[in-house]
Amino acid sequence: MEQRPFSCGLDAVLAVLGGKWKPLVLFHLNGGPRRFGELRRLVAGISEKVLIQQLRELTQDGILARTDHQEVPPRVEYAMTEFGQSLAATLVPLCAWGDAHRAEIERIPRLQRMSA
Repeated sequence: MEQRPFSCGLDAVLAVLGGKWKPLVLFHLNGGPRRFGELRRLVAGISEKVLIQQLRELTQDGILARTDHQEVPPRVEYAMTEFGQSLAATLVPLCAWGDAHRAEIERIPRLQRMSA
């Protein structure tokens, strides 16, 4: 399959981050490595299946590093790579904007239905 060129930088970022869950996973990994179970608790609303899929894609894309400690019970940690940290840094202004405008966002009718 032929890859189409990205029309702009935002198009490239969205190709990596696409969807609701990946930015939230990166947000929770910004403080350092986390175990799978921690991420499942921190990323509210995500199913185990979807979390596994998102972590796998982020790892394949070089955004995350997965460490399997080969222990019983299994202990697997995820951490951001240097490439992932550079991407996560771009999310900080978005988080700040969301915090600054949270009240206005919560009044948007379309979004009220989504959070109910």
